[in-house]
Order: sequence, then C-alpha cells, then structure tokens
Amino acid sequence: MIRLSGLTLPLDHPAEAMPDAICARLGIDAADLLSFTLVRRGNDARRRSAILLVYTMDVAVADEAAVLERLAADHDVRPTPDTTYRFVAQAPQGGPALRPVVIGAGPCGLFAGLILAQMGFRPIILDRGKAVRERTKDTWALWRRAELDPDSNVQFGEGGAGTFSDGKLYCRVKDPRFLGRKVLEEFVAAGAPDDILWEAHPHIGTFRLVTMVEAMRKQIEALGGEYRWQHRVEDLALEPQGDGSQRLRGVILQDGSMIETDHVVMAVGHSARPTFEMLHRRGVFIEPKPFSIGVRIEHPQSWVDRARYGKCAGHPDLGAAAYSLAHHCDNGRTVYSFCMCPGGRVVAATSEEGRVVTNGMSQYSRAEFNANSGLVVGIDPSRDYPDGPLAGIEFQRHWESMAYVAGGSSYWAPGQTVGDFMAGRASTQLGEVVPSYKPGVTPTDLSQCLPGFVVDAIREALPAFGRQIADYDHPDAVMTGVETRTSSPIRITRGKDFQSLSVTGLFPAGEGAGYAGGILSAAIDGIKVAEAVARAMTT
Repeated sequence: MIRLSGLTLPLDHPAEAMPDAICARLGIDAADLLSFTLVRRGNDARRRSAILLVYTMDVAVADEAAVLERLAADHDVRPTPDTTYRFVAQAPQGGPALRPVVIGAGPCGLFAGLILAQMGFRPIILDRGKAVRERTKDTWALWRRAELDPDSNVQFGEGGAGTFSDGKLYCRVKDPRFLGRKVLEEFVAAGAPDDILWEAHPHIGTFRLVTMVEAMRKQIEALGGEYRWQHRVEDLALEPQGDGSQRLRGVILQDGSMIETDHVVMAVGHSARPTFEMLHRRGVFIEPKPFSIGVRIEHPQSWVDRARYGKCAGHPDLGAAAYSLAHHCDNGRTVYSFCMCPGGRVVAATSEEGRVVTNGMSQYSRAEFNANSGLVVGIDPSRDYPDGPLAGIEFQRHWESMAYVAGGSSYWAPGQTVGDFMAGRASTQLGEVVPSYKPGVTPTDLSQCLPGFVVDAIREALPAFGRQIADYDHPDAVMTGVETRTSSPIRITRGKDFQSLSVTGLFPAGEGAGYAGGILSAAIDGIKVAEAVARAMTT
C-alpha cells in the first residue's frame, strides 16, 4: 500500500470528497483506486475562517510501483511502513529461575510488565500504592475531604500519575520501530476508543484509563505475571564486584523481607523521592536534571475555543481547543504551557504531607467548563539547585511547603487572579473564572510560594501570550500553585544496555529515571527496557 500524508480537505467536506482528493493527489483515475484507510487526522487552524482537516491515508491502487516511481520526489507519498511489533526474545520453557521484578505500576512499569509477560518471563510487579479502584477512593479523599494517604494518591498506585491526567497519547520521541503504535494497539485492546489510533492528538481521560489498566493487569496475570500492592521497596541487596561496581541480588521490602532477583526494572515515577534517596545512598549513579516550576492557569474553555477556532468553535470534528505557548524572557528564562488540559480541571497532586502540588486532568469528553494548563518556567541544576544530585528534590519540597502554608495549611491551593498577579497585589476574592481545584482555593499572593525569577518571568510572558490567544491575560483568569512535578529532578544514568552504570541488573526506566515525559513516552521506554531485560536474561 501507499502512505499518503498531508491531504487537506475543508472542515465540512462530504464523504465522497475523500476518494476524489486521493485520486487528484496521486494523479490516478477513480477506477485505479482500490481502497483507502484512515491513518491520522489533524487540523490546520492557522486561518480560522477556513479551517482544514489534514489526513494521512493508506491507499491501495492498481499499479502501486508505477505511482511510487512517478512521485518518488514527493516526500508525502511513500510505501506504507510495516508497523508490526516483534518480540526480541522468548523466555525458556517454564520461565526463568529468578523472575524479573518491575518496581512501579505506572505507564512505564505497566508496559515493561506486559512485554515481559508476553515474552514468557512471568514478572513480579511491585507498587507502594493500591490497585486502581482502591487508589481512586484514596485520591478522592484528598480532593473531597483534604485527607492524604502518602502511599495511595495521584502519584502512587496502579496506573501511575498518568491515570489522573488528560490521558494524552502523543510525544516527540523518535519512534523508528513504531513502539508507540504497539502502545496504542494494546490500549485499544484493553478498551480505549479506536480513534486514538488515528487522531493527531489522541487522549483517553481518567475514567477510561481506570478500566484499561485493570484489563491490562488481568492480561499480565493470565500470562503468569504477578502484582503485589502496598509493597514499598526500601533497599537493594547488592554484591560488590571486583571492578568497583555492584551486582543486584534482590530487593528488600518495608517489612524486611527480600525478593531474590538479578533483574529489576526501576519504573518508580517522578515523585518517588525516598526511593531516589535510597538509590543515592546505595551508590547508584544519579545526576541532577532540569525541570520546571510554576502554576496552573484556568480560563473558560469557550474563551480558548473562540480564540483558536473563531466561528468554527464547537464543531464536533474539532472538539475542545488546546494550545501550546512559549516565551523567552529578558531574564534568560523560558515560560511555556505544560500539560494543557482542554475541558478539564485542576487537581490536588501532592504525595507528601504538609505540601501542595497542582496538576491537570480531563475526561475523554473534555466537556468541563474550564481549560487549564501548567504555566511554568524552566530551571537548571547548575543555576538553581547546584548542591548535589538530590538538590532538586529539596527545591521542589521547599516551594510545595510554602504553597501549603499560603493556601491555609489545609491542602487548599493558593490562588490569584491574573489582574492581581500582574499588579503585584494579593487577591482577596476571585472574579468571573471559577477555579476547579478541590478541596478548595484560598485567594492570596502567589509570589509567596514561587521563586522571584519565576514571578518576574510569568509577569513578562502573560501579555505576550495574550497577544497570541485573546483573553489569555484577562484579569479574571485564575492561577493556582504550585506546579512542581513537571518531570523528574534527577536522572538515573544508564548505559546502552539500559542498565545502571554502577549496578549490574538494575534497569532505570521511564519518567522517574529521567527518560520520558508523559504516558506514551514512558510506555515506549518501558517496552525498550523490557526488551533489554529479555536480552540480558537470554544471552
């Protein structure tokens, strides 16, 4: 078949326009078009008065070789690639003597466990939190009653932080083996909507993610894998090697028991701070990594739809509008939108007592009143937290604690209108935009819980963003703080074989280890690490 990209049609085109457009684009007669399949659909909204749908199609034609030869210089016409996933190894009959252990049941750990199970390695998956239904109850306890369970919350438990998010399934990682396609196909098999296979910016939403991770867990268990909830790993059993490195011999749990293993996938997520501290203490090579800090900003979704789509706002083929913004400031900082959630809500996302953290989430419908996004400023270890590999953790904790106090020491979030923030005065009441964060928002001065350079940078960026999206800097737009968990503040350095540089048998993986940023990229990294484990166990 032929992969045809960049095919544009008007927003309300009739169905019969598609074959005509394909034939015109390929320069063939209608009789030579045998069939076509949708691969991808996006939109081009640069001209709001004439929004276009942009398609990628797989096309079968009567003389494929002739068409490809005639259009050889056209980069949008090429043979359809083979996206079939192929396993790199197979476990010995009966499985390995020592089973691999996956620590963490988020997107990375889920796919590491799934691929290992599909290859016959019968992994043991450990998580400090609970299965997703119980975890959901604990998460709602924080949102509704300000009751935090440090081991079962937005960050910890089955599905990881991605479960309580917008469920975005796109990333910018290079994917020559189409591992992302494998992820999407497994999600669809577990109950995700088919449109994630072809939408340009697919998402799932929390309610669907809950049932999907349950379905995938059942598949892993049916293949011989095993889940163990509320099993927090406190230490590693290590054996010194003659070259100064160490070899993994097992993991030690909070009750003092040990699981003997010589292959561990460390997929703990970006908020596993005690685990990072333990790894550093045990000599695992860790380096500090940049991340970002800022706030969540909310606008009515109708404002964003109108600004992005004009008179086409609300069209069913467009859905709730999203945005992506960036501004380079005079102080050398960059302010950018992060994890934008159309038609969603801001959620409490702390995992430690006495701290406030914000994040965003949406359901599949994206039908709630507000749009929200992180509005964050990039920071760098050498400049902002130079005191060792774990200094970024303390940097995060400091500002999260300040936010807890500014919000009233009750897990309420500190909030401020854009008008008051720009004027440098504390908010005493909010305006037209009603914040969605639960358990509640305390009007105050966000400069109490953000570094001064972040405040200055956001103040400079807001008017610039307002020139790109009408009413973005509206005085009644509301900001809540703080957004600190944009990515891991550390990287657990690994080699080309995906193993730690200092501990043989330890495979750092996913967002917590500093190798991913979101559901899809974390899942892809989980597949890569599972493959590396399988190779190591069969060679």
